[in-house]
Amino acid sequence: MFKGTEFADILLKGNTVLAWKYIEAYKDEEILTIYEDIITPAMHRIGLLWENNKITVADEHIATAICDFVLSRLSNVHKSSQDSAPRGRAMFLCLEGEQHYLGLKMANYLFVDHGWDTKYFGPNLPLEYALQTAAEWEPDVIGLSVSIVTHLPKLKTYCSQLEAISPSATIFVGGRLGAKYDLTNHISRNTLISSDLSTLDNWLKNYNMGEKENAAY
Repeated sequence: MFKGTEFADILLKGNTVLAWKYIEAYKDEEILTIYEDIITPAMHRIGLLWENNKITVADEHIATAICDFVLSRLSNVHKSSQDSAPRGRAMFLCLEGEQHYLGLKMANYLFVDHGWDTKYFGPNLPLEYALQTAAEWEPDVIGLSVSIVTHLPKLKTYCSQLEAISPSATIFVGGRLGAKYDLTNHISRNTLISSDLSTLDNWLKNYNMGEKENAAY
């Protein structure tokens, strides 16, 4: 948590160079460790500061932008050295209207680190375009992110329609709501809730093409 606090303070200073230097010092750590020990706690702290009116919207935006840059650069440094064919295909998107995407981006890079081929669509993707990509690309995993309670009614629609068009795909739902609320009534029966990145990492380690049911948890 201490590292997360330090990194949050750096992000709020708006100094991209300093932020990268801080993360670069830990670049030899596993990418999951960096996400869980530094970046995720930092962004949680910034979110709490914003909710309590300790920082402005502008402060939150610049911290998010710098964190986004750091994540992209870290992924480039931390690319998987796996030369074999991709272990699978995964696509990641935020529901329409969702703008909180950093957790989704980390999930995407976690799959990349495990040797997957991914498509990352970021925030605010209308369902029709998600369905089109799923139909054409035939992913093995579809990751959805939702962080605002008022967006929950559309979550079940995304899950059920994506499941219908990609019946063999595993659908994950992540975002801060998954850790706070019971989302059972807002997802399809075969959708999995990912409350944190460790859950995804464990799933990835156990994943075996053709035996996805055994990798769920």
